Amino acid sequence: MSNVGQQLLSGALSGLATTICLQPFDFLKTRVQQEDGVLRPKNSAVIWNTARHVVATNGVTGLWRGTAASLVRNVPGVALYFTTLTQLRGIMATSPYFVIVRQKVSNGQGSGNASVLPKLSNQGNLLAGATTRVGVGFILNPFSVLKARFESNMYAYESLFGALKSIARQGPSELLRGFLASSLRDAPYAGLFVVFYEGIKRETGTSSIVPGQAVFFERPLHFVAEVLHISTSAQSSVLHSVAAASASALATAITHPFDVIKTKIQVRSEARYNGLLRTAHTIWAQRGAVGFLDGLSLRMARKVGSSAIGWAVYEALLMFLHRSRALKDP
Repeated sequence: MSNVGQQLLSGALSGLATTICLQPFDFLKTRVQQEDGVLRPKNSAVIWNTARHVVATNGVTGLWRGTAASLVRNVPGVALYFTTLTQLRGIMATSPYFVIVRQKVSNGQGSGNASVLPKLSNQGNLLAGATTRVGVGFILNPFSVLKARFESNMYAYESLFGALKSIARQGPSELLRGFLASSLRDAPYAGLFVVFYEGIKRETGTSSIVPGQAVFFERPLHFVAEVLHISTSAQSSVLHSVAAASASALATAITHPFDVIKTKIQVRSEARYNGLLRTAHTIWAQRGAVGFLDGLSLRMARKVGSSAIGWAVYEALLMFLHRSRALKDP
């Protein structure tokens, strides 16, 4: 299997795992964010009341409403994002403008982290993450609209195909609805995430993978790994999960207001939610600054969980396939 094929497979499995496990967080976030200027009690009470109403009406499986639409969006989306990001970083790694300054090797061991992904400078990671996310977001924006509306209770679509057909009939503007807000959310999120993710891996990291050799933790996680007798593969997975979760929490907190704006634009049809600036003004007029924080805890839980699972699965599978190929072609 080619490198691109391996990356697509790893990304698709990552998207499948995170979507099925974490769909309730996305579902509840959409329900919380779709409201129009309602003055709320504590956010935690709103989330609990929404979840309780859904379970009482549709059972526990009601919390997975929109899973099919999420899979249509996320499985190819995550596969395409991870693959494009890895390929772009590989190309950029050949440029002296983006290459990372490598630390010296001592005692025969490398430095860095247990990963087969290309290494870039912070500027390179920021540019690669932002560019890739916006490009993939443009291609898959119609499915993002579909996903948001299936999770909402404001539309009565009977099937995925029927819903997509209905949206497409309204023209390109409807298919790209919310794209600007999504881009303003995703570009900084993805860029910052990759910077934080790689930085945290370097600071907590492990030695670089050399086919046929062991990988050892050099810094904080080494002691824990030794005490718990964790295998090298498990050590790498734990590192990737911790780094991804931490990076995601930071990037999510910074970019969340644009997620609120995006959901309003994609779900609501009133004129006051037509466009980025008009929607932002409406939220501010109705709720003030707190209106831009609706669903933050849910998105934080969803993003932290999906990043921890997704990047661990993606890197673990790539490392497994990398080792398998190395054994076949010594």
